[in-house]
Amino acid sequence: MAGTEVSSRSSKSPKNIEKTGQDNKPKRVRSGCLTCRERHLKCDETSPICNNCRKSNRDCKRGLRLNYIDNKTNPDFKMAPQTAEWQVAFQDESRQIAGEYVGGTDKYPPLVNDPTPTDGSTFFMESSIHAPVAASHDALPSMQVLLPEPYEAQQNFTQEHSRAPSHHHTHSHTESAYSGSNIVTNSTGYSIDQSGPTTNARDYLSTQEEVLFMQVFVEEVGIWMDSMDQEKHFSRLLPFHALSEPMLLNAFLACGARHLALVNPKYSEDKALGYYDTATRFLLDSLQNPNRDTVLCATTAVILNVYEIMCERALQRMNHIAGARALIKECGWNARSHGIGAACFWLNVGMELLSCLHFNWQVAWDPDDWGLDMNFERETESGKEETWTHRIVYIVAKVANFRATIPRSPDAARHTLENRYREWERLKDLADHWNECIPRTMHPMAYLYPGSTLSGSAFPEVWLIKRASIVARLFYHTCMCLLAQINPLLSPDEPEMRTMLEQHSKLICGISAHVKDRGVASVALRSLAIAAECLTSRVEQEEVLEIFAKIRQETGWRVGFLNNELKSKWGWEAQPQIPEQSAAPSQAQNGNVVYQQQTQQQQQQQPQQIVLQQVIPSTAPPAAPPRQRPPPGILNPLLATADFTMEKHPYQSYYVAPNTMPNPPQQSLNGGFY
Repeated sequence: MAGTEVSSRSSKSPKNIEKTGQDNKPKRVRSGCLTCRERHLKCDETSPICNNCRKSNRDCKRGLRLNYIDNKTNPDFKMAPQTAEWQVAFQDESRQIAGEYVGGTDKYPPLVNDPTPTDGSTFFMESSIHAPVAASHDALPSMQVLLPEPYEAQQNFTQEHSRAPSHHHTHSHTESAYSGSNIVTNSTGYSIDQSGPTTNARDYLSTQEEVLFMQVFVEEVGIWMDSMDQEKHFSRLLPFHALSEPMLLNAFLACGARHLALVNPKYSEDKALGYYDTATRFLLDSLQNPNRDTVLCATTAVILNVYEIMCERALQRMNHIAGARALIKECGWNARSHGIGAACFWLNVGMELLSCLHFNWQVAWDPDDWGLDMNFERETESGKEETWTHRIVYIVAKVANFRATIPRSPDAARHTLENRYREWERLKDLADHWNECIPRTMHPMAYLYPGSTLSGSAFPEVWLIKRASIVARLFYHTCMCLLAQINPLLSPDEPEMRTMLEQHSKLICGISAHVKDRGVASVALRSLAIAAECLTSRVEQEEVLEIFAKIRQETGWRVGFLNNELKSKWGWEAQPQIPEQSAAPSQAQNGNVVYQQQTQQQQQQQPQQIVLQQVIPSTAPPAAPPRQRPPPGILNPLLATADFTMEKHPYQSYYVAPNTMPNPPQQSLNGGFY
């Protein structure tokens, strides 16, 4: 018994316990595959494919990896001019570099007869699964296919991205949430090789990060950018051109990464900012080249402008808003354009219109100069919804300008009363005529009265099928709401105007409450903010706030300031300083009362942070001074100088006039990009 006790105590001694713990600790693997190392998993070293890679159906990469940090890169380099004989060759010097370290030659001996890969596989690893090779690029229209021969791009860029295993991501279409559990990302920085020009185009995206961000752009951002474009250039066509245009690709990836950061707190904006900075650098470099591709520059600037309005404190980032407009004018794009010219034009003027509706500004590009065909005839064919959407955008822009030019003094109001009332009648007749002539597909497919819907909504369920029809109806009802508020002779409280305002406001709320298409969210936000002001029922008001919360969840756009403005107008418990900030838009929208109440309508403008309505940025830090809000009624100050013919034009330090210009857009009708 004594011997047994001694043996038992001996086995439980600290030395034996420590030894047992060391035996149970998994030994570090020295010759595992690179795939397991990237995934931070222990490799069983089975060859040629380890069990981890076999189970997860991954490429089991073998080889040696050297990591280097370059902290003395000289950014001031110049590229040699490209010639017809210009070629690129790659040489692996990793083992030579390793030999310069103590023991490096022993650990990384030189390879004998090291073959150079020529079959399209990656340079630094062998792959057992080869990606498909694109059959031909002939089916993809060139971005310059319809431009004159002298107008050719002289500057192309390429970019090598760090490679990662390509796995499919999980996407929820109901909550617009992307899962990044399989992505190895750096939340504090980005890794982008800003290499020089090359003529090689990529067959496809080859890294998981690029695939994820591009998918987010196509499925979440591009859908509302294409809301007035029948050909869906931004979400269906231009991504393929981005494979050969790094400037365009980085702009797309920046928007995708930014949207992901908005809807998923797991992602930071650092990745998006990296792509944005790279695309901006490419754009500014191109603007200094007189032989540049002006069409590519204009398209990229429009996309970068979209990125900027998606950012926090949007107007502190507006580096491309005026530049995009100036490049659009330089290309000669307008309402008569086709292809990518039309897509960029209508996206640009649509975003400006929504911001002008919020700030009560005049549209900088006079709608009468758009060149839009406004000869209405009753439409009997379907498929022309976008054309009629463009026409209602024109009408709303005219109404926005009419509202912004309401006289500020009683004397001016009396002198212009007759002329302004005739103009008001003309605009209302134009809107009514539009509603009578549109095709049947732009009228509701179904209408359910409040209380008879499955959702139990306080608003009617208005079902419109096509996205362009939804956008057009929202603009139309917004137009009618504004007209009811700015009648020069009748106050909004008059029965006729009150009925008109309530009817169209509830139709806007009904469309917004039941729509499932996130591609209309940008228009729905501004329309809903205008329509909700006249609501008096607490139930209806609370449902509007729920609609805003749904849009916030799906798009990530900040809607808090809209909630505060509406609560103040509804007479809810006011939050600190919110009534002062929200008073100006309300008074500006009801400025027509100056015709009935003389001096009572003198507006008192208060400072307010400027934001675009598609993107609702958070408030500035408390320590920062508030941004002075430009007064209402002025020409859009953000685009007042958006023309390269003006003295203070955009891109002052970079812009060089191009040597050649594309043909007028109306001559490009062959179904390509122009």
